[in-house]
Amino acid sequence: MIFKRAFAKLRAQDWTAIAIELAIVILGVFIGTWVANWNEARQGESQTREMLVQLEPELQQLEAFSKSARDYYSITGRYADTALGGWRRDRAVSDSDFVIAAYQASQIYGFNNNGASWALVFGASDLRNIPDPQIRQALTRLMTFDYGTLNIAAVQTRYRDDVRNVIPDSIQQQIRKACGDVIVGAAGTVILRSTCPIHIDSSLAKAAAADLRADQALMRQLGQHRSVVSAFLTNLELFDSEEHALAGRIRKLDR
Repeated sequence: MIFKRAFAKLRAQDWTAIAIELAIVILGVFIGTWVANWNEARQGESQTREMLVQLEPELQQLEAFSKSARDYYSITGRYADTALGGWRRDRAVSDSDFVIAAYQASQIYGFNNNGASWALVFGASDLRNIPDPQIRQALTRLMTFDYGTLNIAAVQTRYRDDVRNVIPDSIQQQIRKACGDVIVGAAGTVILRSTCPIHIDSSLAKAAAADLRADQALMRQLGQHRSVVSAFLTNLELFDSEEHALAGRIRKLDR
């Protein structure tokens, strides 16, 4: 109807009325487009908010991993202290304890996640829909974090390989069976027993301890291994700070 009126006014050369009718049409199109875009943006923000809230279980698993990793390497660190005592011929360290500690000090634990999994959930458009700049920043940092610094390869050192070439396989199997990694909880975190009270045949333990002491390079490699683990834990602290920042903001958003 509005177009019929416009054509009638055009034939009558009523330019003022034509301009008014045209302005009404343009304004209507503009408002309609704006409302559609606004609704789409609100829907996008609502979906993004829901996705962020659903990240909480994943973030809780990351927190569980971080805690278990710190506990794990605290235990391997104590085994390393005992092993170094064995290399220094500390009388308080028996041959059996020395061999067990040398093996357990080589145990490693790493992260199996990567930034690609975050990117699959949150693309660039979803990030733009997050109204909170602190959430956007924290999520972006987690997506771009160098997860290679927290995986198994990051702590796979020469010490781990070489010490296991010296300790007899029969002793290694005994240690793994009684005192190896234990997977716990739904999150699949790993713990390492802080003690390993197993009985190793005294003659086998004495021979294995002698072989370990004969290879003094292993003691230096253990020192290097501990430095690598220290770097891992430093990177884990950086990761924790980003994860805690994101989790804290999402908890506030959920309220």
